[in-house]
Amino acid sequence: MNAFPSPSSSSSSNFNLFTQPKHNNYYHVKFGIKIPVLPSPPCCSLRDSSSSTTTVLDKNAISSQQSPSSNVVLPKDANYEGGLVVRRPVMEVSGDEEEDGGKDATDDDEANGSASAIDAGLTKFAKKMPMFEPERVESNPKEKPLTVNLDLALYRAKVLARKFLYEEAEAILQKCIYCWPEDGRAYVALGKILSKQSKTGKAREVYEKGCQATQGENAYIWQCWAVLENKMGNMRRARELFDAATVADKKHVAAWHGWAVLELKQGNIKKARSLLVKGLKYCGENEYIYQTLALLEVKANRYQQARYLFSQATKCNPNSCASWLAWAQMEVEQENYRAARKLFEKAVQASPKNRFAWHVWGIFESKMGNIDKGRKLLKIGHALNPRDPVLLQSLALLEYKHSTANLARVLFRRASELDPRHQPVWFAWGWMEWKEGNLNKARELYQKSLSIDSNSESAARCLQAWGVLEQRAGNLSAARRLFRSSLNINSQSYVTWMTWASLEEDQGNSVRAEEIRNLYFQQRTEVVDDASWVMGFLDIIDPAVDRLKRLLKLDPNSSNMMPDSFKSIAGINKNKVDLAGTSSNVDDGEEDESGFDLDAFIMERLSLDTSKLEVQLEPSTVKTSKSPRSIWRSNNRIVKV
Repeated sequence: MNAFPSPSSSSSSNFNLFTQPKHNNYYHVKFGIKIPVLPSPPCCSLRDSSSSTTTVLDKNAISSQQSPSSNVVLPKDANYEGGLVVRRPVMEVSGDEEEDGGKDATDDDEANGSASAIDAGLTKFAKKMPMFEPERVESNPKEKPLTVNLDLALYRAKVLARKFLYEEAEAILQKCIYCWPEDGRAYVALGKILSKQSKTGKAREVYEKGCQATQGENAYIWQCWAVLENKMGNMRRARELFDAATVADKKHVAAWHGWAVLELKQGNIKKARSLLVKGLKYCGENEYIYQTLALLEVKANRYQQARYLFSQATKCNPNSCASWLAWAQMEVEQENYRAARKLFEKAVQASPKNRFAWHVWGIFESKMGNIDKGRKLLKIGHALNPRDPVLLQSLALLEYKHSTANLARVLFRRASELDPRHQPVWFAWGWMEWKEGNLNKARELYQKSLSIDSNSESAARCLQAWGVLEQRAGNLSAARRLFRSSLNINSQSYVTWMTWASLEEDQGNSVRAEEIRNLYFQQRTEVVDDASWVMGFLDIIDPAVDRLKRLLKLDPNSSNMMPDSFKSIAGINKNKVDLAGTSSNVDDGEEDESGFDLDAFIMERLSLDTSKLEVQLEPSTVKTSKSPRSIWRSNNRIVKV
């Protein structure tokens, strides 16, 4: 097959320049691919074409292979005449092309070598710069896992962390960081797991590495880092990190709210209000910000403003159990018991499995004298949250007060087995043993509580209770030391100061008792809050400023307004709780008129039978009680087998 037709019209000339050889040769095939790039060579006459089957191109290829550096190399062969004269122009062109063809692989190797050298140099340079991503081995993009694997890995790590399998969760998250260093979720999850294990140093390193990897544009990492520094007591550093989070994303509401809570704990009320208002300005309406502002109004005894803010919080998220509970507790303090019950019902309906809702509601009913209903609510909460020790602790105290101490001991023991590091369980158990006259057992339980954490609020209360025990036992020097240790933890405890003063007064040291009382009034901190901020705040949350001024009694003409008009101004409709009928004169034992059937609700929503709750908390079966969910799963497994 002739790749190029011969320009000669002579049919007798056998011009086999590009003839495929009889024997296939990889070298010839490769050269055949390169030939179409060459220009068409002029015809040359061969004296004896039959004397040799080797083509001129093959000879040129061989000569080029022998001397790749020469531009024009022609073999001195007698098979063609005047090869230098006739072939020189073609050989000059084809020589360059042949040189290109011959040096193609060499040039590619040199180019690849230079490119790899440049890449290696850049990689080495990038590793020295802290602004670049954390060092990682460059992998083939085809071998990089899909993004959906990141979501699955994060979920698996979350499940392992819930089961306290922290090492396996850390290994998964480290792999996520290795494969997706630019995603901030893995850093946040790993930092939280390390914080739970009290590995604060490693958690700080993870957050710092994450901020570098995301170039400081991930507000979640900044905010988690700020929370960590706040827990460690580095308030100044925490403020800087919260500020960095708001700069990274001014719509990150958790940063504004967390920063405001920090300022509240430091007593900076005006600064906290300013941050909360900024959070509403940049992030829009948010249930957490409204709830925190409402709690501030409760502390300032501005209850109608608090009700309005609580209604705004529940309007933003009707399923916010925390907002309903906080509102209910405020109504309890104001002795609006009927409204409080309705709000507790709203909280349970919003989050049926929330342990706080059942716990607070049960305590409220027990204090109102509805012992059976309070016990029932606590048992429902325990059935839904069998791993929560607080519910069993409150149930144990209820049984001790209205039943027997032996049943209370069984419940306390069960609660301590569920969470051995829960301080209030040991403290409450010790208090019960002291009431029963078992002083040595009470001291042992108090010591167990303090061994968990000697600087917490629970430790301060435990030390105060232990001091009372020693005072009643006649160990006055030990009682004084315990009171002093309690005040070193919490110097604002009025009960501890007055208990110590009464001890000194009982011993005839009236001067010392007066000194202790004066010390309390001198060192206590009072937070004075004003209502001037409301003027600027109302401009943000509601355009009807004049109407709200009358509501909040900022207008002198608002003195004649009916209190029930708050319902229409606050926007509480028929779906909200009706506060018009609230009254402090409601009978404590009277059932609410809302028509809420608790038994039907838990049967329909939670598939719980109230008649079987008693069996789960019997003294002999407390240790082996299972939640309905676990029982249902085990039955399914048996059926499948």
